[in-house]
Amino acid sequence: MKSSLPAPRALAARFISRLKRAGQVTVELLLVLPIFMLLLFFIMEMGNLGFHTILAHHCAYELARIGSLVAGPNSSTIGPGEITVNESGANIKMRNVLGQMFPASPGITVEGHAIRTLYDQQAKRLNWDWVVTLNYEARLVFPGSSHFLSDPPKGSRKKKIVVKVRMPIESAYFE
Repeated sequence: MKSSLPAPRALAARFISRLKRAGQVTVELLLVLPIFMLLLFFIMEMGNLGFHTILAHHCAYELARIGSLVAGPNSSTIGPGEITVNESGANIKMRNVLGQMFPASPGITVEGHAIRTLYDQQAKRLNWDWVVTLNYEARLVFPGSSHFLSDPPKGSRKKKIVVKVRMPIESAYFE
């Protein structure tokens, strides 16, 4: 009577071939996993940078709005149709508001200045715009991807975002 059990050598050969296949899968995983993780971290870091960019743009817009209201016309006028612009007061107010928005972020700065724009035919005067420049340092949080995306030095893990917003300075219409 013949036994249905395989011979010991056949069992050993089958076991060794399965070990080779398992080792091949492990080696392939070790080769592909770091690339996959870097790609995953890069995608998540881009989402993080997108969030910080939107945050910086919104902050700059709000600061420009505040600056344009503070820099607006005072009760004193220079001449017919001309207004004075309070640049220093607007910059102080914007820095105070920025300190309230980001109390623990010393790397964020804001600066504003007024520029003349086109002549308004209806008001018979030149208009002014308030231009705000916001320098925002975004922290990069994911490993690997920050090496490619950060500003020099690479170990700082920070990306500088510069936002410029232009807002018209509102003034009352005097006839």
